[in-house]
Amino acid sequence: MELSQYLLRLGLAFLFGAMIGAERQTRQKNAGLRTNTLVCIGSAAFILLSASLIGETGDPSRIAAQIMTGVGLLGGGLILKDGFSVRGLNTAATIWCSAAVGSLAGSGLFIQALFMVVFVIGTNCLLRPVGQFIGKHNKKNYESLRYELRIRCKEQIENHLRVMMLNAISNDTHLQVRSLKSTDDDIPNYCYVTAEIYSQGQHDVTIEKLAAKLTIEYGVTEVSWEVNNSGDEC
Repeated sequence: MELSQYLLRLGLAFLFGAMIGAERQTRQKNAGLRTNTLVCIGSAAFILLSASLIGETGDPSRIAAQIMTGVGLLGGGLILKDGFSVRGLNTAATIWCSAAVGSLAGSGLFIQALFMVVFVIGTNCLLRPVGQFIGKHNKKNYESLRYELRIRCKEQIENHLRVMMLNAISNDTHLQVRSLKSTDDDIPNYCYVTAEIYSQGQHDVTIEKLAAKLTIEYGVTEVSWEVNNSGDEC
């Protein structure tokens, strides 16, 4: 392969990778301008190496397959689990696409590489508001919540109420008891039973039904509950 052809392919890989990386950099992502550019030109360089070693009529697919494997490992390092949510999937997928763009440019498929760049940037820019709209619309069905259920009752029925709550919550796959404790607050013959319940999605109706059921139990003088959105801190 002539040096001019080599530089042309590598230069276009640099340009295409920088275009994808610039979009990522403007959104302050972990893998930004330099990372995407390096992945793109690195992929192109490996394809060019393959073509140089086995000739233009050879089969550089083996090198391409190894590029995808290597970039997959690189992208895996960008994926982080945060509570019930996972971050970095889109960034890892963009890195993977940058490698594909570099491979296309290194193979001399410049038009196809350019279209790939357009589709990658278009996906990250145009589909972002669509994804945010869908996520916002369904947020209350999937966000992690923490409920606190508090009961004031006579001491002799404390264990009975504990069993009632555990049985009711265990029948709902969306709820999970994280703590169940009792305090007396220096009130003779009475105690407070407090349950900390985590849920995947909003289940106010379920908690309210449980509270109403506990309210009518003999020896119960007070039932209250509250909710906040800090369940993802567990």
